Amino acid sequence: MAVATSPERLSPDEAARLGEFARACKAAARAVSLYPATHPAIRISLTRLADVAAKATAGGPLALTVVPDGLLIAGRSATRPDAAVGELAALLHEHLVGALTIHAGANSEAWLPFFVMLARPTEELRDAGGIGRVWDLTGNRAIEIQEIDYSEVLRERSGGQQAEWENIVANFLQSDSVDLDEKTLKALLDAAGDADRLAELVVMLEERAGTGGGIRAQTAALMRMLKGIVDVVAKTAPERLEPVLRNMSVAIGGLSPELLLELLSGQKERAEGAADLVLQIVNRMSDRTVAGFLAKNIAAERGATGRLAQAFQALVPEIDRRRLLLEMAEEQVAQTPFGQEAGFPELMANAKEMLTTYSDESFVSDEYARELSQARVQAVDVERTNDDPPDRVSSWLSTVSEVSLRALDLRLLLDLLVIETDPVRWQDVTDPVVFHIEDLLLVGDFEAALQLVQVLVREAGPDGDRAHRPAATAAIERLSQGRMLRDQMLDFRTIDDQSFELVKRICYAIGPLLIRPLAEALSVEEDARARQRLTTLLLGFGAAGKQSVERLKLSANAAVRRTAVHLLREFGGKEALPDLTTLLDDAEPHIQREALRAIFAIGTDEAYEVLQQAMASGTERTRNSLMLALVAMRDERAAPLFGYILRHVDHRGVLRDVYLRSVEALGALRDESSIELLKEALYRGEWWAPFRTAKLRTTVAAALRRIGTPQALSVLQQAAERGPRGVRAAARAQLMA
Repeated sequence: MAVATSPERLSPDEAARLGEFARACKAAARAVSLYPATHPAIRISLTRLADVAAKATAGGPLALTVVPDGLLIAGRSATRPDAAVGELAALLHEHLVGALTIHAGANSEAWLPFFVMLARPTEELRDAGGIGRVWDLTGNRAIEIQEIDYSEVLRERSGGQQAEWENIVANFLQSDSVDLDEKTLKALLDAAGDADRLAELVVMLEERAGTGGGIRAQTAALMRMLKGIVDVVAKTAPERLEPVLRNMSVAIGGLSPELLLELLSGQKERAEGAADLVLQIVNRMSDRTVAGFLAKNIAAERGATGRLAQAFQALVPEIDRRRLLLEMAEEQVAQTPFGQEAGFPELMANAKEMLTTYSDESFVSDEYARELSQARVQAVDVERTNDDPPDRVSSWLSTVSEVSLRALDLRLLLDLLVIETDPVRWQDVTDPVVFHIEDLLLVGDFEAALQLVQVLVREAGPDGDRAHRPAATAAIERLSQGRMLRDQMLDFRTIDDQSFELVKRICYAIGPLLIRPLAEALSVEEDARARQRLTTLLLGFGAAGKQSVERLKLSANAAVRRTAVHLLREFGGKEALPDLTTLLDDAEPHIQREALRAIFAIGTDEAYEVLQQAMASGTERTRNSLMLALVAMRDERAAPLFGYILRHVDHRGVLRDVYLRSVEALGALRDESSIELLKEALYRGEWWAPFRTAKLRTTVAAALRRIGTPQALSVLQQAAERGPRGVRAAARAQLMA
C-alpha cells in the first residue's frame, strides 16, 4: 500500500525544481557580485536562471516563503535539506525578504537588477527605505518582494515569538544564572542576527526591568543579556561575532539616556570582560546610530536633557565630531512633528548648546574617557598610516582575490576527497564537490573543474576505493544530468580553443552519459562553429558514441533523428548503412533526404544498392521524397550514384521515373564518364511500348546534347545516321535544336 505524502513536505519533483532554482539563483548572485555587468558569466548565469524560472512558473506564479534556514512553497518544505536552498534563504532573510513571488516573463533583464540590489549592504538598503521600497522603485513586476516588518510581526502575535521573547527577558531579569532552553536560545540568536529585532528586544528588556527595580537592575539585566549573547555566539558561530557586535551597537542606540549613561559610567564596578564588551560595542556605534539616538530623545523631550548631554559626551569625547553629529541629528528631528512646529529652530538651538557645553566630569570617569578617546584616535591613526610598500599591499590583496579564494576552495575539496576514509562522510563531501564543479564551469574555470571530475571518475573506476565507488558514480550521474554543466558546455560560440579542449576532457572523463544530452543540444544548435565543435566532441566518444547515436534514430523528436543521421554520416563506414537504411522510410521527408545524402556520402556499390532497394520496396511517398532529393543533387560527386542507377535499375519498372531523372542529372552534370552508359540507354526500348520508348530516347539524347563534348555529339551523329528509326528521330531532333 502506497504511503501518502505528508502535506508539510514537497514532492521529490517539487523539491528537485526548488533546488535547481536555488542553485541557479546562487550562481547568478555570485556572478553579479563578482563581475562587471558585461562579463559573460553574468549573461550565462542569468540566462540559465530565466530558463529555470520559466519552467517553474509554467503552471502559474512561483510563491516562496522565506524562513531563516529554508524556502517554503505553500507552507511545505523539502524532506531533505538542500545546501543551495539554505544559502539562498539565508541571503534573502539577511536582506529582510519574507516572501518572493516570481511571475511568468521573469527574463534575464528582470533578474539582473534583483541581484544587483541583493549585492548592496543591508544597512544601505535600510537607509534607502528598505528593500521593498527600493525594489518597487525599479518598476519590475515580474518579481515581487514582501519585506519582513518585525515590529508588525510582534504586534500581531500574541504567542509564538512574542512568548519566546518574554521568556528571554524573564531569564535575564533574574539575578542568578540564566537558563534558556533550545527553542528560546534559537530565538535569542535569531534576534541577535538582526539589528532591528535586537533593538526591540533590548527596549523590551529595559521596560520590564524598569518595573521591577532601579537603573542598576536594568543595567545588570542588559549586561547579562549582551554577555550571554556574545558567549553563545563565540561558542557556536564565532564567525558571526563581528556582525552581532555591530547589531548590538545599533540596539543600544535605542536605550534611554539614563540607561546608556549607566552602562558607560559603571565600568569600575564590572568585571574586566564585561567592561571590555561595553567598550567594543560603543566603539562600533556608527555616526548614524549616535545621531539617531540624539534625534529620538530630542523629539521625545522637545529639547535636550542633562542626562542626554552626559550620555552624548560620554559617547563622543571629540568636540569636532559632536558638531557633525548634531547637524545630522537636527536633520532627522526636522522630519518629525516636533520639527514642524514654529518654535523648533530656537528649541533646537538651545538643545545643541546644552549638548555641547554640558559638563560630564561627575558622571564619566577620567580613566574611561581617556580609554574611549584613545581607542578612537588609535583607529584613526591606523587608518591614516600607509607605510606599507605597494608590492606588499598588492601581495596581501592577491591572497583574498576571487582567484585565490577559488583556488583555496579547490585545494580543500581535493584534500577532503583524498584524506576522508569514512564512506558516509566521503559521500557527504561529493555534494559540495558537484556544486563547486558547476560553479567553476559557470565562471569558466575549466581546468579546476577537470581536476575534481578526474578524482570522481578515478574513485568510480576499478582503481578507486571500492567503498567510495557508489557515491562517486552517483556524483558523476548528477553532473551528467545537471543543467549547469550542459548549459556551460553548450556555449561553444564564445569559448576559445584551449577552453574547448578542457571541456572535451571533462566530457570524456564523465563518459557516455553525456552523449544523449549533447546530441539533443546539437539538434537545436544553429551556429555553425558550435555545431562543428559539438560534432567533434561526440565523434570523440568512439564506439560508445556510435552506439548511443544509433539509439537516437528511434527518438520521437524529428530534430534528434536528423542529428542522428548527421552523426552516423560523420562516423562513416558501411557499418552505418543498416541504421541509415531504416531512416529512408522515416515519416519526415527532410530526414529521408538527410539519410539519402549520408548513404550517398559512403559512395560504395553496397550503399547504392541500399538506395535502389529502398526506392524499389518503399512506399510511393518514400519514393517521391527520395526522387526529389536525387533531383536536387547537382554535385559532380553524385555522378557514380546516377551511373549505378543506369546500370542496375530497370527503365520499365516502378523506378522508371528514377531512371529518367538520373539520365537528366548526368546531362546536367556534363559527366563525360557516363557517355557510354547514355549511349547504351539511347538504344534501349520496346516496340510494344512506343510512347515509353520515345520518352526514354528523347531524354537520353537531350542529356548527351547537354554534355556537348565531341564524344557526346559523335554518339548523337552516329545515332542520327545509322540508328533505328526511333533513335534517329530523337538524335536528329537534338542535333537540330
